[in-house]
Amino acid sequence: MLGGLTGLTDPKGTDWGERMLNTVATQTIRHLFTKSESVEVFVRCYPSSKLLQGSIDSFKMKGRGLVIRRDFAAEEISIETDAVAIDFGSVVSGKLRLKQPTQAIAQVVLSEAGINDSFKAELVRKRLVNLSLPALTALSGGKPVSFTEVQVELLPENRLRMFAKADLNNGELVPLQMTLTIAVERRRRISFTNPEIELDQVPEAQREISRTLSLALAEILDNMVDLDRFDLDGVKMRLNRLETEGKRLIFSGYAEIERIPRSG
Repeated sequence: MLGGLTGLTDPKGTDWGERMLNTVATQTIRHLFTKSESVEVFVRCYPSSKLLQGSIDSFKMKGRGLVIRRDFAAEEISIETDAVAIDFGSVVSGKLRLKQPTQAIAQVVLSEAGINDSFKAELVRKRLVNLSLPALTALSGGKPVSFTEVQVELLPENRLRMFAKADLNNGELVPLQMTLTIAVERRRRISFTNPEIELDQVPEAQREISRTLSLALAEILDNMVDLDRFDLDGVKMRLNRLETEGKRLIFSGYAEIERIPRSG
């Protein structure tokens, strides 16, 4: 094996050590996701003798159709690093471990459909149902209020239109509709600002309460999406920018990788 690691190449010129690393890394990365349509990993280590010291030149990963923590779908995730120090012994045993933390350039693409599905996830739902905030219960006679049937439509220039219903727990459902601006805040939060309430499709008798509840929902969302709540074990995402592009929401930033997580 060590002879192969220190220089054997296949007829196409691909180094044996790189091929072994690619195989091990692909298997490791696949296990981070609940589901994956495809995962491609490209590890560069030339000459392979550097692998014996745990040094590789670069690491690239691109995945499509990924599901994180059973409920959160990403259309695409790509990660790329420069030189990385790894534990050579872990590679031989079919695993991949870092000898020291590293940073990687990262891009995450979410689809409009995937975003809407995420509002059905328990981690999100529990922050939108049975809310006993004074500003809300004052509208429902003291009963908890829930926001249900949340749907978003991505718009140009980092805007989105949101539809929802507020259940006042008294038999009344109030339709909500508004547009919001989304942005990155402190590299880890997604802010929802500048709500513009749309009342044309709301019955006239419910328009005032719909406006009040829409503003309350916008405030809840603005304090909800913190990436630290969604991090994989050992990996922190930090964002530099986001943009809406058709039916896709694209995040660009970097990942702080302390260790390769065991699962997603």
